[in-house]
Formats: sequence, structure tokens, C-alpha cells
Amino acid sequence: QVQLVESGGGLVQAGGSLRLSCAASGSIFSIIAMGWYRQAPGKERELVTAISSGGRTYYADSVKGRFTISRDNAKNTLYLQMNSLKPEDTAMYYCAGSLRHTIVVVTALEYNYWGQGTQVTVSS
Repeated sequence: QVQLVESGGGLVQAGGSLRLSCAASGSIFSIIAMGWYRQAPGKERELVTAISSGGRTYYADSVKGRFTISRDNAKNTLYLQMNSLKPEDTAMYYCAGSLRHTIVVVTALEYNYWGQGTQVTVSS
């Protein structure tokens, strides 16, 4: 079993930065694929970025060049560095883990574990 707990959300002005963390329990963290999703009110959940167990990454076009996903396997922690934030980045952000895969996972159904979410609000 893997439990995921996000932190680091908050209120920031447009153009600012935030760093989200996702702490994972369990010794299998290093071998599972991870991702960050977000969901804004009235909108569908969308994949923001994903990382394989080996560090390969995927980014949605809307965040390329602004967001960076990384993982520290020694600390069982996933990170999302968000720079140049825009009001349209406002959403609840969730981290997710896939025990089924070590490659980059871009399909929500392939993720086994989800955190409870952390709110990011970007004011204009």
C-alpha cells in the first residue's frame, strides 16, 4: 500500500511561484510512476505532468516551460515546482502513483493511488 499526502498549496499572485510536495509512505516509491493532476471547479480533472521511476517526464502543453516535476526517491517525495503562475492554473492539485507501471503514465485509470489534494489559487 502507498499513501500520498500533498502539501505546499496556497494563494499566490499571477507571476509568482509555488512548490508542491507529495510525501509517499512505503518502500516501493522508487519503483512506481508518479503524476500530478489538477481539477478546477466545473472542469474535468486533467494531467499536468508525470514522471517515470527512472526520471523521464511528460508535461501538458499548458505548463511546459513553467512547471517542473521531480522526485527524491531517498525521501519518498514527489515535487512540482510551479513558476510564472497564471490565474488559469487555479485548481485542486493531486498527486498520483501507479504501482502497475515504471514508465511515464498519462492515463488516470492507470494510477492506483491518489492524494487528498492541495489547493492552488492564483490571483490576477
